[in-house]
Amino acid sequence: MQNIYYQPEGYAFGDCMPFYKDGKFYLYHQRDTRNPGPFGEPFGWALAITEDFVHYEDKGEVLLRGKDTEQDQFIFAGSVFEGEGQYHAFYTGYNRDFAAEGKAAQVLMHATSDDLLHWTKSADKLKLPPQIGYDPNDWRDPYVTWDEDSKEYILILGAHKQKHKQIKTGCTVYFTSKDLEHWEFKGDFWAPNMFSMHEMPDLFRIGDWWYLLTTEYSENNKTIYRKSRSIFGPWQMPDDDAFDGRAYYAARSCGDSEHRYLFGWVASKDQDMDINNWIWGGTLVVHELVQEENGDLKVKMPDSVHNAFVEQPSKNHFGEKVIEIDSGINEVIIEECDEETFLFETVVSFKAGTHAFGVNLFEEKETGDAYRFNIEIKNRKVDFNCTPNLPWFRYMAQGSDRPLFLEADREYLLQVVVDGTVVTLYLNNTALNVRAYAPKGKNISFYVKDGSAIIKNPRLYLLKK
Repeated sequence: MQNIYYQPEGYAFGDCMPFYKDGKFYLYHQRDTRNPGPFGEPFGWALAITEDFVHYEDKGEVLLRGKDTEQDQFIFAGSVFEGEGQYHAFYTGYNRDFAAEGKAAQVLMHATSDDLLHWTKSADKLKLPPQIGYDPNDWRDPYVTWDEDSKEYILILGAHKQKHKQIKTGCTVYFTSKDLEHWEFKGDFWAPNMFSMHEMPDLFRIGDWWYLLTTEYSENNKTIYRKSRSIFGPWQMPDDDAFDGRAYYAARSCGDSEHRYLFGWVASKDQDMDINNWIWGGTLVVHELVQEENGDLKVKMPDSVHNAFVEQPSKNHFGEKVIEIDSGINEVIIEECDEETFLFETVVSFKAGTHAFGVNLFEEKETGDAYRFNIEIKNRKVDFNCTPNLPWFRYMAQGSDRPLFLEADREYLLQVVVDGTVVTLYLNNTALNVRAYAPKGKNISFYVKDGSAIIKNPRLYLLKK
């Protein structure tokens, strides 16, 4: 059960199509019943409305799927935007039976609304079918934006060439339009020959930089981005081109007048077991985007999420504590917590030469059995796993890591949010979301490996009543 992150009761949260209007974020999304598993039962788009990413108003399904014999048997991802005096939704109509019948399984379709709640489909008036040379069964996730320079709408979508899926022909392609009715296909928008498929593309501008997002599932299975001074590239790859780990998928962005946020879902694990692989759909987690001086993007916890917690009196009264050891691990228990939702944070710094430090969660007092965020200083990464990892292996940790660049003698705010089985780490504007299904204990501890670290003002927060 989620208390701070969003997951409608009885469903897994799927791809999110965020739209902002008059102080509210309209989060169109898919709801999967898991009957009997992901994509077992067809779905349309549901809607949840929020102002703070903590409280959500559930509007149910608002863009209804078609019949089993129609193109939009499932309504896959798309985007919502305002233009030409109306609200528009371009979406992917998917029919799982059409490929066997020799028809395109995925076609771009269109609907309009005057209030963001009630939608009218354009039926056969406006469809954008797969173009020649592209796979008709992978043609999805349209995103529409307005280009002020060319005075036209640009629609991008994910596709791949009509070849074997193992071949890395994944690409983002695009159409242009002056009126949202007549569209001209332009071809490849970004075709890097790096992935087998592009999903959930996103295109937006912050200051002088354009950003192109895509989610790929052939290499590291996560959302990545590129940046450029021009809407048409060339697209530069930053040192860290992702926002989160393997578990954070299909992220789309949306902004108000001052901030831009990232809306992705944290995947579930098969049968809700640590040892099993990730499966499609799960729980919505929102990051706030942070633009650095060189144009790179990082993420942080939204202020409104932090404000939903209230600090608890400390049991150990740590103000500042040096934790050090020449060889091996030195660990200090910080707090005890058996709540299903909490926030832990502390300021941390370390001395030059330190090998690693980290946080243990749900640690069993007698045995030390715990989940662990391990920050490897010299290897420049953070990862998540169980400790001790016996019998090998207890946790399927593939993709549960992130690059992390830290400097000695500099203070960093380390934050961990736990909400049910979802666990989120924020450190130096880097995020890592994971799942923890089988906690053994209650302790939160901090450790150092072969070196010295200082923690200041560790704090435990619980949800406001």
